[in-house]
Amino acid sequence: MFQRIITFFEKRSFGVCTYLADRLNMSISKIRLFFIYSSFLAVGFPIVFYILAALVLDVRHYVKKIRLRIWDV
Repeated sequence: MFQRIITFFEKRSFGVCTYLADRLNMSISKIRLFFIYSSFLAVGFPIVFYILAALVLDVRHYVKKIRLRIWDV
């Protein structure tokens, strides 16, 4: 049951931790643990940051896809 929950969140994650880990040259698990621990200490502010970062990354991905489609014509 626990493994199914972990697999669900890993498949449906937005890639924020992966993007930050690649940009900062850090381990993905350290970034994830930072978000978990800081959300307990900062009363949920990192969760808001995570959601905003996910939206920004999604918009960037959408814009890149549109831009490639325009120049392929």
